[in-house]
Amino acid sequence: MQSGLALRSLVARSITADNFKPYGQVIFPTADDQTFGAESAQLQLQNGIPRFYIMQLRHRGRCFSRITRHYQCTQCLGSLEGKSWLLAVAPPMPTASPELSAIEAFEIPGRCFVKLAVGTWHAGPYFDDETVSFYNLELSDTNIADHDTCNLQAQHGVSFEII
Repeated sequence: MQSGLALRSLVARSITADNFKPYGQVIFPTADDQTFGAESAQLQLQNGIPRFYIMQLRHRGRCFSRITRHYQCTQCLGSLEGKSWLLAVAPPMPTASPELSAIEAFEIPGRCFVKLAVGTWHAGPYFDDETVSFYNLELSDTNIADHDTCNLQAQHGVSFEII
């Protein structure tokens, strides 16, 4: 870490539908015959071509200095191997960067996935395994045309570590 930069610790909370509500939804398994309702992922994918893919990520520690949001769609993430993982989030807001005190971290078990609300700031997934595959549902051009990233080091002189 460079001189003059602060490293802040974020304690990862166990995720629940209630504590994740400001950022989106937690989707847990349901019976196959359950009809669409409030417990179902409320997707917004009408602004382009949906892209559902499996991304394989390598371990990169638990520190981050950049946080991203998407304005054109919701995003769904979940691990394929049933492994727990970590995600830092901050609520959607119209400012160029999230409020630092609003950034939270969650531990997400492998038995569910998260749907990020449009505009939710997020950093991750992070995990302790060497590699983990994740399914990702967003738009086909999200990483090109809808990828607003805030460099927390440059703008605020801070990085975060999820513990």
